[in-house]
Amino acid sequence: MKHAKWQILLGLALLALSAAIYFLHYLIFRDAHHIFLYLVGDIAFVFVEVLLVTLIIHGVLEAREKRGRLTKLNMVIGVFFSKMGTELLEALAGWDPKVEELHADMTARNGAQGPALSRMRRCLEKHAYGIAATNVDWEGLRARLVGNQDFLVSLLENPILLEHETFTNLLWAVFHLAEELDARKTFGDMPDSDRRHLVGDMNRVYGQLALQWMAYMEHLSANYPYLFSLALRMNPFDPGRSPVVSSS
Repeated sequence: MKHAKWQILLGLALLALSAAIYFLHYLIFRDAHHIFLYLVGDIAFVFVEVLLVTLIIHGVLEAREKRGRLTKLNMVIGVFFSKMGTELLEALAGWDPKVEELHADMTARNGAQGPALSRMRRCLEKHAYGIAATNVDWEGLRARLVGNQDFLVSLLENPILLEHETFTNLLWAVFHLAEELDARKTFGDMPDSDRRHLVGDMNRVYGQLALQWMAYMEHLSANYPYLFSLALRMNPFDPGRSPVVSSS
């Protein structure tokens, strides 16, 4: 409220100052025709100025700023996949009984271009993400996620993630799964209800993580071919991939 009042007072002061200068001009030169001639011309140019500054120049600067924010955002996403995302996706895919259905369409080598990436995306979008509880290495998954909780918190504290709701939701899903696993002392005697709940949390992470990985791969393909080549060799859905070095 105070800020708006200050702006109103400033506007009135500027208008009064302008009127005073025009009046001084009239007192000196006694030429109202000259004053109104240039006043109307200046007012007419205001609309052109608004067009140039607001719509064109501001639009160009905003687009440039947005590209800068997206670059920084994708750097954060890249750190996530380098630190734990790719390894986590590889583990979850390994516990998916239907993951072999993905292998043929998800196998792409260094020369993969738009059509291959489009095929990979369609394949991931239609896949039914379902992890078999009997395949899960519960202790290993807990150690991997709990060991990275501080890293996840640091990512969630990054204000630039406000630009990317999908990735933020993924981080929250991973963090929630880490908390659920950390809350359990043992997994050997879990009731079926707990096991189903954990598998549901894992499937949520699995689906979101796979699609976010695909979006990141598309970004690397379009902007950083040399990084894309490495990421493609570590494709967690490719049975012939290069091994991923564990960070735990």
